[in-house]
Amino acid sequence: MTSKNDLPRPKVLPHDGCSRWSQFAEFSPVCRETFRRLSLQGKAPKPIRMGIRCTFYQNKELHKFLANPLGYKSEAA
Repeated sequence: MTSKNDLPRPKVLPHDGCSRWSQFAEFSPVCRETFRRLSLQGKAPKPIRMGIRCTFYQNKELHKFLANPLGYKSEAA
């Protein structure tokens, strides 16, 4: 019997919707803490908090960031 954690994950990031860090970490050029710091500075997508321990990022903003990590500016900044 396989659990849901054993199922293969697609190696693409969808263009629509939201993703958690674990879903796009393999595509990120920086580690989690650096991404968090860049987000606070407006140089990475802003998080969407759904609770104390649940944070999402908009996929369309992640695609913009991943296309140009050095030139990305958050629209809220």
